Amino acid sequence: MDATVVLGKQGRLVIPAPVREALGIAPGDRLHLHVSGTQLVLERPADAVDALRGLTAHVPRSRSLVDELLAERRREADSG
Repeated sequence: MDATVVLGKQGRLVIPAPVREALGIAPGDRLHLHVSGTQLVLERPADAVDALRGLTAHVPRSRSLVDELLAERRREADSG
């Protein structure tokens, strides 16, 4: 779905009703905004969290990335 919006005088954008309906968002909902290159990305916070969780989905739950980071830092401190 594509839509063209106009930036208002106070920097406000209106998300067209069909887009809001398709995404299941309503007035008062919070959206996460970030810039990716030259793109402005709006997403629901829950979707942003799901995307972040997806980045570590391949890491076994038995593996502790914190323990690995601490061990790495200790090795660097001991050798430096």
